[in-house]
Formats: sequence, C-alpha cells, structure tokens
Amino acid sequence: MRNRRAAFAATATAVTLALSLTACGQNSEGGSEENKGSSEGATIGIAMPTKSSERWIADGDNVVKNLEAKGYKTKLVFGEDEPDQQVSQIENMITQGVDALIVAAIDNKSLGNVLQQAADADIPVISYDRLILGTENVDYYASFDNEKVGELQGTYIAEQLGLADGSEKGPFNIELFAGSNDDNNTRYFFQGAMNVLQPYIDKKQLVVRSGQTELTQVTTLRWDGATAQRRMDDILTKSYKSAKVDAVLSPYDGISIGILSALKSDGYGTASKPLPVITGQDAEVASVKSIIAGQQSMTVYKDLRQLAKVASDMVDALLNDKKPEVNDTKTYDNGSKVVPAYLLEPVAVNKDNYKKALVDSGYYKESDLK
Repeated sequence: MRNRRAAFAATATAVTLALSLTACGQNSEGGSEENKGSSEGATIGIAMPTKSSERWIADGDNVVKNLEAKGYKTKLVFGEDEPDQQVSQIENMITQGVDALIVAAIDNKSLGNVLQQAADADIPVISYDRLILGTENVDYYASFDNEKVGELQGTYIAEQLGLADGSEKGPFNIELFAGSNDDNNTRYFFQGAMNVLQPYIDKKQLVVRSGQTELTQVTTLRWDGATAQRRMDDILTKSYKSAKVDAVLSPYDGISIGILSALKSDGYGTASKPLPVITGQDAEVASVKSIIAGQQSMTVYKDLRQLAKVASDMVDALLNDKKPEVNDTKTYDNGSKVVPAYLLEPVAVNKDNYKKALVDSGYYKESDLK
C-alpha cells in the first residue's frame, strides 16, 4: 500500500494531488460488479452534526445508502451540536480503523488535531457541505453553490417587493439574519444575499431599522430557531413599535420558523398586519407546509440525495486509486489550502413550484406535505 499523505505532499497542484491518493486493498463480499474494486468491503466513518434537524438525518441516511450500495460498510454518528462530542466520535472511528471519513463539521475550526490523527492513520477526509477550516488534512469538499443560495434568497425578496425591475419603490423595512458564526457556509450565504440587497440598502429603498447589518451582528449560533426567535422578539420591541417589517432575510428553515413565531406573537399574520416576505433554506417539511399555508415565503431546495452521491463517489474514487470529479479548484480556501470541490446547484422553491421541485422529483411524497 502506498501512503496517501506522503503522495499528497509530493504533488504541486490540487488536481495532481487528487490523482496521487490511493488506498489499501480490502477483500470482502458485497457490492455490484461495476463498483467492485480494491476497496470493496472497506468501512467509512460518517460524522453528522445533529439529529435535531431533519436535513442532517436525511444526509446521514442518504450517505449510508449510497455507500452500502457500493459494497462499503458504514459507521454513522451524530454529534448533537457539541463540537467536543464530534471530535471524540471521530477519534473513536479512527481508533476503530475506518478507511475514510465523511465529516459535516459542527465547529469548522475544532477538527485540526483529530484530522491530523486521521492523516497519521492514512485516512482520507471528505468535508461534507460545511468546509473544515485551518487544516491541510481535508482532501475534498462536497457541497452546493453556497453563494448562489444567498443570491436566490436576496433576489426573491427584491422581486416580491417590486424592486428587481429597476423601480424606485420603497422604502421597505427589512431585517437580516445569518447562520452560525462557526460555519464557513454562513459567510457565503450572507455574501450572496447582500450582493443583491446591499444596493437597495444603499439607495434607502430597503431600511434595516435595527441597524444590525454586519455579519457579526446577525449570526445565529448553531442555526438555532429559538435563538433567532429571541432576537426577532427583541428587534420588534425596540425598532418596530410604530412600523412594520416588510421582509426578513432568513438563511435556513429552522431559523425561519423561529422568526415566524416572533412575528405571530407580535400580531403579524392578519389582514391588517400581513406577514413579511421570509426566506429559508433546506426545504424542510415544516417549512414547506408553512409555504403552502402562505406563511414562510420561500425556501432554497438542495437535493441531499445528490450531495450524498457526490460525497460517496469521492470516497469510492479515492479508495480505488482514482481521481474524484470536481468542478471548483479555486473558491474554497480553508486557510491552509484550497480544497478541491464539487458544487451542486440550489433551486428556489415557493408556493407556485414546490410540487414540481419537491413532489414530482420524488424528494417528498405529496402525503408528507399534508
């Protein structure tokens, strides 16, 4: 067996680097003929952030399904949004001798030491959806076009308020929410949205009455809906005694649900005080139902089946001495290296197209959304 990490260090570019990654042969039964290779029967460790979000449960299940279809064994763990717990889980999987790791980080700066252990054990690492920062020991990144997610959210707000056609409408009141400050995706989502919204803020067609416009002011630790609800309650109390909110930039469905709760408690959702435009992400069942009911305005759908397939294909390629497919080798600098990535396209979903996007594609059954 060649040492993946030694080969890795000897190469000059990310693409050449990827070609040098190899794996030890594993001999066991299972898997289809077309997928059988030297890694057949290897065990893949999968570390997901939490079971409190339905999307991470779906991610874990989808990754397991894809890998087992290829003949791999799997170990799936959830860190329940505790960074130390996730580190301990990964350490345990390394000790147990997994052949590769797929990691969706809870705290993307907390994994440097444990991933050095993975490197020392010659275990390749796929960063899943959330880019792991500050370590060279990340081989590939599987995600969506995260800046595009924010652009879809910002564009939807501009369109719904009638600003996107170049009109001078307004001013409209908007409040801004962002994801967790320890998730690298947060800045991409926010940047994408602000690329669209900032020009309207500069022209005072959009007004942030709370004054909270910087990313550091609007993050939501652990993407927690209750935290978002408390912040929205505070904003309404201090800044909207005699004004109404016209739009809320929300980066994620769980946060959107918290924002909606605060708004409803303040009397929104009636004919005299309609709900503002509210964005979201992940097309979680509760939020899709909310969209159908005319409450949350939209969500950004990311087909987790495809993301799981990309990550599983990356592992399969690495463990069979092949180059994983990537479509971005420049964007995702984690502070120690530019991590080669494969990015999938997100889709904006609202009341008009949810059936085509989510039901007709087989992502949900119509009965799931009743």
